[in-house]
Amino acid sequence: VTENRSDLEDLHLYATPREQRFRRFASLEFEGQLYMTPSDFIQAVTSDEPKHAKKWRSLSKQELNQILMETPPVWKGSSKLFRNLNEKGVISYTEYLFLLCILTKPHAGFRIAFNMFDTDGNEMVDKKEFLVLQEIFRKKNEKREKRGDEEKRAMLRLQLYGYHTPTNSVLKTEGEDLVPRSYWDTLRRSTSQALFSDLAERADDISSSLSDTTLLVHFFGKKGKAELNFEDFYRFMDNLQTEVLEIEFLSYSNGMNTISEEDFAHILLRYTNVENTSSYLENMRCSIPEEKGITFEEFRSFFQFLNNLEDFTIAMQMYNFASRSIGQDEFKRAVYVATGVKLSPHLVNTVFKIFDVDRDDQLSYKEFIGIMKDRLNRGFRGYKPIQRYTTFKSCVRKELYSR
Repeated sequence: VTENRSDLEDLHLYATPREQRFRRFASLEFEGQLYMTPSDFIQAVTSDEPKHAKKWRSLSKQELNQILMETPPVWKGSSKLFRNLNEKGVISYTEYLFLLCILTKPHAGFRIAFNMFDTDGNEMVDKKEFLVLQEIFRKKNEKREKRGDEEKRAMLRLQLYGYHTPTNSVLKTEGEDLVPRSYWDTLRRSTSQALFSDLAERADDISSSLSDTTLLVHFFGKKGKAELNFEDFYRFMDNLQTEVLEIEFLSYSNGMNTISEEDFAHILLRYTNVENTSSYLENMRCSIPEEKGITFEEFRSFFQFLNNLEDFTIAMQMYNFASRSIGQDEFKRAVYVATGVKLSPHLVNTVFKIFDVDRDDQLSYKEFIGIMKDRLNRGFRGYKPIQRYTTFKSCVRKELYSR
């Protein structure tokens, strides 16, 4: 254990909310830098708090090397990668931010993400190019650091980035604005400004100052010489989205093939800013007295749609519906036109019953899109626990399963 609880809380005062969350869920430390395990990451995006109070365990060089030796190559990836690795992996803070970005991006955005890393345009991403990520997120962090004790902030930089003082950036700095941006926007904007030649000149310095991680070995091999093509990159991103959704779904299904409509509502509302969630749940209970259940395919298709919410909003405006309510048929058609995702009639009906608070069988912009935009912030802030009311049929299902 490298730091006691009082010291941890003291450094929390100098950290941003994202940094605080990473530090709260991270469980490993190597040469002063903190790391998450794959299990820690899954907890961080699906739970409010760690299952157990975290005490950072110091890794020896031998232990780290053993973990990296057991890391599978990218072509062996699957939607159970993080669960299979469990505690046998190390994820840095910048990689944590990158993985969070992936979770809320549409499949169409995967190509954009790949092209952002492919700075020399050869349709392959190598380790040097991927390390631009480290520099971009470090740069963003340095802009947003809280004022205060310089020694404390230096300790925080060491924990999160593995360096004591700010490094020279590979990015152009002329004319940059200081408007707050999401990490995805920062990544998208800054990689277009990165000079690959500058990065190449500094690649050895960057690599030598950073320890290899599970993600780097998974993508680029144990010697760091492999290159990542788009197909493997796409598969990794799709698998990660699927894995997190599977974990959330299974946490409510109790081994069944479906989750209840009410549990679906809980999952949708857990990361939003909705204050009176009970009204949504009560509204749905009254509107759907007979439980049919939501399958995983329906569940997954809905979250694929949510990752395309911006395009859907544009489609709504093109349909001239942005300021007024729409019915279920118009909603389903707009989803398909904007995203290519087909939602089942039962799923659409369930969504309407959850969010149609005035019960006119119409959805307004405020009733749905405003709330769901909050939902896309998942992982960047802790989820808001929602009191779970269990229907009689759900109780019967769970009782039967327990037998």
